[in-house]
Amino acid sequence: MNAQSMQSMVAGFDNEAFGSQAVFRVALQALSHPGQILTMPMDAQLPQSGHGAAALLLLGLLDADTTVWMSESLAQSDAAAWLRFHTGCVCVSDPHEAQFLWLALSQGQGQDPNWPSLAQLRQGSDAYPDQSATCVIEVQSLQASAPGWVLQGPGIATQQALQVQGLAADFQAQWADNHGRFPQGVDVFLTTPTQVVGLPRTTRILNSQEA
Repeated sequence: MNAQSMQSMVAGFDNEAFGSQAVFRVALQALSHPGQILTMPMDAQLPQSGHGAAALLLLGLLDADTTVWMSESLAQSDAAAWLRFHTGCVCVSDPHEAQFLWLALSQGQGQDPNWPSLAQLRQGSDAYPDQSATCVIEVQSLQASAPGWVLQGPGIATQQALQVQGLAADFQAQWADNHGRFPQGVDVFLTTPTQVVGLPRTTRILNSQEA
């Protein structure tokens, strides 16, 4: 990182201890209550690139022992330098090597066709399911209403309605395969600029007419 990059680097959390704790609580609640739309506390200075909620989520979860892969627009932006500077994380070029992935919306405001599929990511094993990848995916919008998806599984009393705009057309098919790999599989966070939704691998996704 050159001197000019250092001078233009923005700070992370306004209060590192409180900020990271707040982000961790949101992440835990999101995975404990799949499909619930949570508002991320925006208590930090953020890079210009990428969703703020996604940046904060990774700022709170990454450290010097973690590897991260970013989609091309992010990897070449201030967001990559910002994450490396504040967390010490290692950026990798092979998505299969990454413990975390940050996938930004394409310029067309949809999922980039060059993104890796969920099946291409680290799946963990039956003995060590925690060694799988966690994927942070930016989307256009999140709404807790029908029609759309109906989520079922642990952490959901009966079912949870969720509308998502900005994912690939085959995401639901990818997710069915991912869910079927349990206890292996990938966990996912969906983000808008200020919101977060958790999709742990234990969650089943149906269309509203199927539920």
